[in-house]
Amino acid sequence: MIEFLSTTLGACLFAVFCWWLGTGAILWLVRLPTYTFRWSMFFLSFLLGLSLWTASISMRSHSMLNAYIGFVSVIAMWSWHEMAFLTGWLAGPRRIALDPGLSLNRRFGQSVMALLYHEVALLFNFGVLLALQQGQPNHVALCTYALLWCMRLSAKLNLFFGVPQVGEQYLPAHLRYIGSYFKSGRISPFFFFTMALSAVVWTWMVWELKTGAVTISTGWVLLSSLLGLAIIEHVLMVIALPLQRLWGWAMKRSPYGTHRAPLADTSVGVGVPVTATNQVDAA
Repeated sequence: MIEFLSTTLGACLFAVFCWWLGTGAILWLVRLPTYTFRWSMFFLSFLLGLSLWTASISMRSHSMLNAYIGFVSVIAMWSWHEMAFLTGWLAGPRRIALDPGLSLNRRFGQSVMALLYHEVALLFNFGVLLALQQGQPNHVALCTYALLWCMRLSAKLNLFFGVPQVGEQYLPAHLRYIGSYFKSGRISPFFFFTMALSAVVWTWMVWELKTGAVTISTGWVLLSSLLGLAIIEHVLMVIALPLQRLWGWAMKRSPYGTHRAPLADTSVGVGVPVTATNQVDAA
């Protein structure tokens, strides 16, 4: 097994497995009864603290093991942010539907207020990793987090500017209002810009490996694989593909319960930790 994980194919498959399992676990947890959210967040909070510690260990030296430790650590801490958002423990000060008929600037402002706490938490986490990285040679954990954040920001902006497949149908009932912040329609020019930029970076990374311009390291392969997966997720914004084909085991439970909440439902109390503002892990 160790020999297989040291190969390029092994690292690629490991990245795919982490992406598939991590996304599926969050989809499964957020579809459980709301009383379980407290326990899910308790476990993931413990995992967050542990992952920060293991990430700091991975930064101390270059090795195949440390590359995997750094990568998995970031996937674990990213899962905490996803679950905190989807359960409403860390959303934003605005928890109602978007006001109709707004200008682009005002629409953007309300969208930011719906995500603000979550975005601040992501930046704070990055700051902690940046502080841990000082004077340490291995950057796999930091680069993995930066890559996830950049591609996640790209996904959010594409949902704001407009894509054909916004994934609103996968939102749980307590998140139905967030669908009003998505713009479903023709592909915006921003999508082509982000896809072109991502494809250029991914092609460069693969070319560097193929030509031997950089040492073929486990960390480099993990990062290029993760970027490739993020590009695929962006493609799913324009191509309809049922998520059940990939995460059927995680999506058997209906996210709506017995009643489908209306899009502009504003009845959820602010103090109840089951409101959130997020797309279903588009990136």
